[in-house]
Amino acid sequence: MDPRREHRLGLIFVVLAAITWSSAGFFTRLIALDYPTMIAGRGIFGAIGMLVLIIAFDPRHWTYQFRNMGWPDVVYILNYVFGTLCYISSLGLTSIAHNSVIFATIPFISALLGWLFLREIPSVHAIGASAIAILGVMIMVGFGADGGVAGDVLSFAGTASMAASIILVRKYRTIAITACACIASFISGVIALPFAELSHVTSLNFTYLVLFGLLNASAGLTLFSLGSKRLPAVETALISTLDTPLAPFWVWLAFNEIAGPQTVIGGLLVLFAVILHIYLSQRRPNAAM
Repeated sequence: MDPRREHRLGLIFVVLAAITWSSAGFFTRLIALDYPTMIAGRGIFGAIGMLVLIIAFDPRHWTYQFRNMGWPDVVYILNYVFGTLCYISSLGLTSIAHNSVIFATIPFISALLGWLFLREIPSVHAIGASAIAILGVMIMVGFGADGGVAGDVLSFAGTASMAASIILVRKYRTIAITACACIASFISGVIALPFAELSHVTSLNFTYLVLFGLLNASAGLTLFSLGSKRLPAVETALISTLDTPLAPFWVWLAFNEIAGPQTVIGGLLVLFAVILHIYLSQRRPNAAM
């Protein structure tokens, strides 16, 4: 396939993945349950959704992806579970602001790992756009002294884990990403299950949990898997930061929660950075690396 077409498809898929992931804030506001219950529901129902997609795309040979996993697939699964556990643990030990700013460093972590393991040299405008994006996130949420050292370390570990997953997918093209994500999502949900308050789950909340898993986990991870193979690591990571400014937008749309000027300005900076990068990358003679 034409490299430019591949690159454009990668951009589209990762943008759509970031949009679906940004629904996390909406669902956590919508579902009146404790966090472990939401994580358990997201993980288990997300895994079910991914399994359905795997079977639908290849009904005759769908088990092949699970039966023929190699060590890169196992590493991907373990890395996914590790990152999820780090992120969940960090939520109670540091502030949302610190979590957001630390996650915004993912393009730089991905650029470093991409250079070390893939010899991908990020473009100047990709690094510049990443710097603008992290500045936008810092304006949005601030970076005060309201975090904790342990929580920040866990948050960074979770962010580095996501960057590592991008590198793994780029380096080992044979990884069955959807199947691996299905297993890892299920494991993450099962780990959170013992801490969940299942007695508080109503029929309405159950429906919301199913939607949370199908949209945020299943659709998001499937789109991400389709896009991350087609883009350089730093580009995938940069576009993933769209999650941060879009999250308050959905909350405003659904709950009429008006964002302050700081959030709006910072969010627009992140959007500007991503759009600028996409525009410049499409103007280059060889858009795909």
